[in-house]
Amino acid sequence: MKVKIAICDDEQNQIESITSIVTSWSTRQGHSCEIHTFASAEAFLFEYAEDKAYDILLLDVEMKHMNGIELAKCIRKDNNRAEIIFITSHFEFVGEGYEVDALHYLIKPISADKLTQVLTKAAEKLSVEPPSVVISCEGETVKLYEADIFYVESFLHYIVIHTKDREYKIKENISSFKDKLSDNFYRIHRSYVVSLKYITRISRISVNIGGTELPLARGKYNDINRAFIEHN
Repeated sequence: MKVKIAICDDEQNQIESITSIVTSWSTRQGHSCEIHTFASAEAFLFEYAEDKAYDILLLDVEMKHMNGIELAKCIRKDNNRAEIIFITSHFEFVGEGYEVDALHYLIKPISADKLTQVLTKAAEKLSVEPPSVVISCEGETVKLYEADIFYVESFLHYIVIHTKDREYKIKENISSFKDKLSDNFYRIHRSYVVSLKYITRISRISVNIGGTELPLARGKYNDINRAFIEHN
């Protein structure tokens, strides 16, 4: 399992201590960990604007300027899957974590055993996370959950990913993108990959996805019906 972890703390010795514990944990658990460290909330947000694909966030609550709670609220605006672990010296902040669905609070000085237990719990929750795909779009790295994707459309060297909230245009081959998706998606045409979950009607010549009619390639009718029935 590959896990991307951010450690955000304005005390360098604390960053080094946490990094050491996380590294030891990942080695013992057999996880491939990518660890990024930040000395302030602002430094994290600067990088986060370009890459939102973080899995576990270890955030110091009492940082100068923007604190860990405020940072978590910013993150939750567009990342509901990351597991947030707060680090604090004071018990009174604990109640604020419910608003951002924090996994746990760790009280300083941090116990290596306790942090290890919490990291294992976070990894277990992430392991049952719905399927997703990571894309690069308009200078940002974005994690898209398959459950949010309606269909994918190809235009020459680009594809457009149609989701519940918006469309993402990226430079990629539709075949290579299809290979990144689970069996919940079906290639109905050389230019279209659709989510079996959102099919509302199948005819001999087209497939309806939430009111949008998409062309069905000749000879695909029986196969897509079979895939649709097996999926449902």
